[in-house]
Amino acid sequence: MKYMLLINAPSADFDNGCTPSDWVQYGKEMQDAGIWVTGHALADLTTATTVQVDSSGERSITDGPYAETREVLGGFEIIDVPDLDAALDWAARCPGSKGGGTVVVRPVAEY
Repeated sequence: MKYMLLINAPSADFDNGCTPSDWVQYGKEMQDAGIWVTGHALADLTTATTVQVDSSGERSITDGPYAETREVLGGFEIIDVPDLDAALDWAARCPGSKGGGTVVVRPVAEY
């Protein structure tokens, strides 16, 4: 079953002490285990654009994310594992889950 790991930081300037090599090692472990489907880090928060369409079909575009939260989505991984328990184990290994970061685990809907 496929799961998306949404990697979040509590703020844009969050630093949990993980190094780029920690992320490379995590990616290699997922690939070696044969569970990695795809994943990407996201560009800086300041590059985001938000689109909203109202009931009349009029769209509005604003710079940056529009959210009532300080939490920042930093990237994602899609993994293919047997069950939720395995997905949670991989989420716990993620460098983004350390030091105040969080990883949200969501099943991928397949239609």
